[in-house]
Amino acid sequence: MNVFSITLKSLRQRRTGVALTVITIALSVFLLLGVERVRTDARQSFASTVSGTDLLVGARSGPVNLLLYAVFHVGEATNNITWKTYQDIRAMPEVAWTVPLSLGDSHRGFRVTGTTSDFFLHYRYGARKPLAFAAGHAFSDLYDAVIGAEVARRLHYGVGDTIVLAHGLGGPATALHSDKPFRISGVLAPTGTPVDATIAVSLEAIEAIHVDWRSGVRLPGMASSADEARHRDLTPKAITACLVGLRSRLSAFAVQRALNEYPDEALLAVLPGVALGELWHLLGTAENALRVVSAMVVLVGISGMLTALLAMLNERRREMAVLRAVGASTRTVFALLVAESTLLTLIGMIAGGVLLFAVTLLAHDYLLANAGIVLNATPSAQEGWLLLSVLVLGSLSGCIPGWIAYRRSLADGLQVRL
Repeated sequence: MNVFSITLKSLRQRRTGVALTVITIALSVFLLLGVERVRTDARQSFASTVSGTDLLVGARSGPVNLLLYAVFHVGEATNNITWKTYQDIRAMPEVAWTVPLSLGDSHRGFRVTGTTSDFFLHYRYGARKPLAFAAGHAFSDLYDAVIGAEVARRLHYGVGDTIVLAHGLGGPATALHSDKPFRISGVLAPTGTPVDATIAVSLEAIEAIHVDWRSGVRLPGMASSADEARHRDLTPKAITACLVGLRSRLSAFAVQRALNEYPDEALLAVLPGVALGELWHLLGTAENALRVVSAMVVLVGISGMLTALLAMLNERRREMAVLRAVGASTRTVFALLVAESTLLTLIGMIAGGVLLFAVTLLAHDYLLANAGIVLNATPSAQEGWLLLSVLVLGSLSGCIPGWIAYRRSLADGLQVRL
């Protein structure tokens, strides 16, 4: 007898229950694969925030702390490094390029980064992608600013708009640098990195807005207008950190050791990839928790299918008996129920995969703009193993009602129960 044909006919007779079971499994698979894909792609997006940079240098603290405040703009620096030290780093024969970073100011909740035009030239993200401008150009005037895509989207800014920076990471109105407004000269294209939520200005601009400030306080009676600041010595006195690119990556460890042993100042040079590895090690518990939750949801879905099969088993006693009467063996009855559970699981897996693919395509731009996550629509090998595990689990769950039906006799099936 054709078990597959009998299975299809049997499932058609129970359309409503079958549909609900398939939907449950599809949603379970969607959540399982969705969590795995978000976890994997979030890690990839996190790791690719800065690529092509060999060393990250800042004041001595901790590798993860330096990575968080210099690259991801989380937290604050414990100290700065002097401009002389930065010049010494730049002059090292192994160094090909450097990008200075000066942090500490903000605008309506978004971080301000003081840097040079080399930032737009050497900063790379993802697969070594360069920064691109959606509109305008890099800063050319002292009071020019370049904003990220998220800043432009959330604050509705465009090229030519005027903004005022604030001293520190937000504070009272007296902390505003309102006497030295900036003009937006460019808007960067979305990158899915913290650059999207950054306002970039020149290092000289950072010095200009602080010429009449000392230790975070405006000096009374020492106010300097925007035009007067242009004629002051705007050479930076210190920076927060710097990105370093080497002529040869083989020299990375030697340069790192030399900077960590720098005699004039306490420095910390880290390899971004190593620091990211430490960070993900700290976040490993949260990742495992997500996996456990998604696995539990799949188990609930499979359990729901098993419950449905067992609940309908008593209603199908006569069906099984008729099959036995027309020549079906007990093995055929067992195979029928296993085939049903396998087919239901397979259909649910396909539906869940299609749903995930559709959501990935539709939510791609939204997640990039709002969460900084670039979801990949192509399934990974890990997802394939997860699907295989779900299929095996679904097939095994059909063995329980199959074994019950296998042990029932023909007489038990034909018996009329009052």
